[in-house]
Amino acid sequence: MYYVVCSTTNPAKIQAIRQAFDDIYGEGCCHIEPVDVDSGVPEQPFGNHETRTGARCRVMNARQVRPEADFWVAVEAGIDDDSTFSWVVIENQSQRGEARSATLPLPAVILEKVRAGEALGPVMSAYTGIDEIGRKEGAIGVFTAGKLTRSSVYHQAIILALSPFHNEVYTA
Repeated sequence: MYYVVCSTTNPAKIQAIRQAFDDIYGEGCCHIEPVDVDSGVPEQPFGNHETRTGARCRVMNARQVRPEADFWVAVEAGIDDDSTFSWVVIENQSQRGEARSATLPLPAVILEKVRAGEALGPVMSAYTGIDEIGRKEGAIGVFTAGKLTRSSVYHQAIILALSPFHNEVYTA
């Protein structure tokens, strides 16, 4: 059984991590421990670089808190080119896998508030009336009419970031 430390306490992210590990390594393959660590970037990261840096910092901080883990996983959501997306970073003792998620274009009414300094989660909660929406379906769930959720989009990116860990060609 793998000991997986996820650098978040967000249920949407934890669900995606658990599902991806189950899909790749088999159901019940891991024990997941959420830890609350700093990203080193603002609450609402902007741009590809800042968002990726946040994910990398979370993994680094999770490794310091739980050095005995088999895997450390971070999912950092950000805003880039009028869209929301995330970076996933996964490390074990010797490798790193990274993947960027699909992007969701955001409406101008939401972007205006985010650009004024508010984080996307609270803006979406105010817009929808759903408390802590970022810990649930998120903007993705709202604007895709529930066809996708934060968790389902993160799941795909986590699967992609896991590729170097179970395909020998990455170490050849």
